[in-house]
Amino acid sequence: MGKTGRTILWVVIIAVVVLLILWVLGFFSANVEGEFEVPNVDVSAEGGSMPDLDVDSGDVSIGTERETVDVPEVDVDVGSEQMDVEVPEVNVEPAGEPDEE
Repeated sequence: MGKTGRTILWVVIIAVVVLLILWVLGFFSANVEGEFEVPNVDVSAEGGSMPDLDVDSGDVSIGTERETVDVPEVDVDVGSEQMDVEVPEVNVEPAGEPDEE
C-alpha cells in the first residue's frame, strides 16, 4: 500500500471514529422506518428496498457573553482587580429522541 493509500485509510478511520463519538454523545439520532431487504438473486435479480431514514442533528451555537473575571494588575503590586470582559460561550443541544416529533 502506497503513501496515498495509507493517508486515505487514516482519513476514513478518523471520520468513522468522529461519527461514532458524535453518535455516542447524542449529537444526532436516526429514526429508521421499514425493513432492509436485499435483492433476491437467482438467474436474474429483483430490486431490493432501503428503509426510510430520518436523521435529526444537534444544534451548536457559539457566541460571547459578559462575565466579571479577576485580571492581575500590571504594576509591581501583585494585586488584582475585577473587569468585565467577553468570554467564549458554546451551547450544544443534542438531537431529540426519534419519538419526540
